[in-house]
Amino acid sequence: MRLGHGIIVFPGGVGTAEEILYLLGVLMHPDNKQQPLPMIMTGPASSESYFQQIDEFVAATLGDEARNHYQIIIDNPGEVARQMKQRLDHVHDFRDKHGDAYYFNWRLRIEHFFQQPFRASHESMQSLDLNEDLPKYLLAANLRRVFSGIVSGNVREDTAELIERDGPFEINGSQRIMALLDDLLADFVARKRMKISSGEYHPCYVIK
Repeated sequence: MRLGHGIIVFPGGVGTAEEILYLLGVLMHPDNKQQPLPMIMTGPASSESYFQQIDEFVAATLGDEARNHYQIIIDNPGEVARQMKQRLDHVHDFRDKHGDAYYFNWRLRIEHFFQQPFRASHESMQSLDLNEDLPKYLLAANLRRVFSGIVSGNVREDTAELIERDGPFEINGSQRIMALLDDLLADFVARKRMKISSGEYHPCYVIK
């Protein structure tokens, strides 16, 4: 997988949360701590509440270390462009200093398990480790898998068949993280951020 000189994230729903957590899992890896890779989350004024929710969830689960990897800029495309230009200058300086190429980020460490697709099943979802004693980059990776599984349950026919047959996925973890996750997902449901289609949403998961 290639991550370029910088990343811009636009608002969405549970799928966007999955992508954000994936990126944070990579950027928080100990080998990537000194890696300059600007990440800006942006959108129109209507997206402010979404990114505020994400920011609060990240702060509560992964801490300020994770928040240091991104910036949120709402309804200001000019500022997004200025910030990205400035930060890309830092990326170029870093790569010049270390003799790195511009066309590929050779120094970025992406563990093998980050490069593998997550196959959502009752067993794989229930076995996810979602406890606070995990290294933060691994917790981010497992939270990303939670959202990946929910996206699969929402949109994939084969996953929906599993859920129809065996019931919703069970998600287990520390009491505090489960409470935070439950609140975030409940708000996504209330704001209709779970499915593209209209109509009542029936969760494909239960928080234990």
